[in-house]
Amino acid sequence: MPQAVPEHVVKKRKAQEAIAAERQATLIKERKENKEARKAMIVRTAKYHKEYKQTAADLVRFRREAKKHGNFFMEPEPKLVLVVRIKGINSVDPKTRKILQLMRLRQINNAVFMKVNSASINMLRLAGEYVTYGPPNLKTVRELIYKRGFANVKKQRMPLTDNKIISDALGEHGITCMEDLIHEIYTVGPKFRECNRFLWPFKMSCAKGGMSKKRLHFIEGGQYGDREELINSLVRKMN
Repeated sequence: MPQAVPEHVVKKRKAQEAIAAERQATLIKERKENKEARKAMIVRTAKYHKEYKQTAADLVRFRREAKKHGNFFMEPEPKLVLVVRIKGINSVDPKTRKILQLMRLRQINNAVFMKVNSASINMLRLAGEYVTYGPPNLKTVRELIYKRGFANVKKQRMPLTDNKIISDALGEHGITCMEDLIHEIYTVGPKFRECNRFLWPFKMSCAKGGMSKKRLHFIEGGQYGDREELINSLVRKMN
C-alpha cells in the first residue's frame, strides 16, 4: 500500500510548479518583446542609413550646382565637435582646470562630444593649449561609440555590451539601441544632452608616432586648437 505524501511536501511541490510556470510565461513574453524590438531596430537602422546617404548626396549635388553656375558653395556649419585633451595636469591654472572639469576632460587623452554653441566655443577658447578639437564624421562617431563606448549608470562606468543598458537608461527618450544613440549624437538631436551625459568620456590611447610640438597651435605646425576635418585622422591614431 503506497504511503500518503505529507501535506507540506504537496504544498511545496505546488509552489515550485507555480513559480516554474510563472517563470516560463515571463520568458516567453520577454522573447516575444525582444523579437519585436529587434524588428523595429532593423527598420530604424535602415532609415538612418538612408538619411545619412541622402545628406551626403545632397552635399555633392549642391557643390556641383555651385561649380556649374560659377558660384561658391558655403559648407554647412558643424553642429558637433569632438574634443580631445592632449596635455596633462602639470602647471594648470585653477580657471583652466575648472573649465576642463566642466568639459569632463579630467585626464590626458580623454575625449568628449560637444554641441557647437557660444558657450562651448568660449570654453574651447579658454581651454587653450590643453585640447584639440574638430567636427567628427559618421565613421569616427560610430567607431568611438562601438569600440570605446562606456555608459555612465548611477555614476558607475559600464561597458556597452547590451542594448538593454541603453534602453533602461534612455528608453523614455526613445533611444533603445546603439544605432539610435549614434544617430542622436551625430545629428545633434533634441535628446543630445541626455545621450552625451549617458556616455562616459572616452579613454583614448596615446597617438601612434607621438604628438610633437604640443606648445604650438595646429596652424603653426603644433597640436592644440581647431584642426577641423583632420580630427578624424588623429582619432584613427588614438583609437
